[in-house]
Amino acid sequence: NAANGFHIVLAGGTGKVGRELSSKLVEDGHDVTILCRNAFLAAAPSKVSSDFGWLGQSFLEKYPGIKLRDWDGGDLLDIVGQDWVGWQDDTLSKADCVVNLCGGFTQQREMATERIVRESLRCNPTALQITVAPKDEELRMISNVAVGAKMKRLKLCEDMVSQNCVNYEIIRLQANRLVEECDNIKEVIYARLS
Repeated sequence: NAANGFHIVLAGGTGKVGRELSSKLVEDGHDVTILCRNAFLAAAPSKVSSDFGWLGQSFLEKYPGIKLRDWDGGDLLDIVGQDWVGWQDDTLSKADCVVNLCGGFTQQREMATERIVRESLRCNPTALQITVAPKDEELRMISNVAVGAKMKRLKLCEDMVSQNCVNYEIIRLQANRLVEECDNIKEVIYARLS
């Protein structure tokens, strides 16, 4: 049983995991803010570009407890959002939990993690920080190019969280078990915040 009324921030929550997790959290009575590259495109009736995450207008109408917020998460594509200035104070200062779902295994993920950690420490240092990534064997299956470099980058991001945040969880998941893994993330949130 989860306590009602958590405010949960999902960084990079416009992908498959973010869609599944955000809808479950809202159904349980929580407010969710998704930090995304471009809230306008993420909320459009139809997917506009593969460069930007997309949830869609009908999904957001079905789950009114989900809000989108532009942010400067780590690459030049992130500054095209309508209003990315001030995302830290708007979202992190009120967050009970911040879940890092930023995709990709590039330097962008490192920059996004660094921004989340730095700004969380400034705005809300006791918020629960959760970083989510695929298990190493799953990473080999879903992205078999430069696997060693990607695993090193994921470890660097996990270390950044564990070495700087007082309240954190590192979750590695199986990519082909989306529903079960989102339930696992949700249960970790509830167990840690209760």
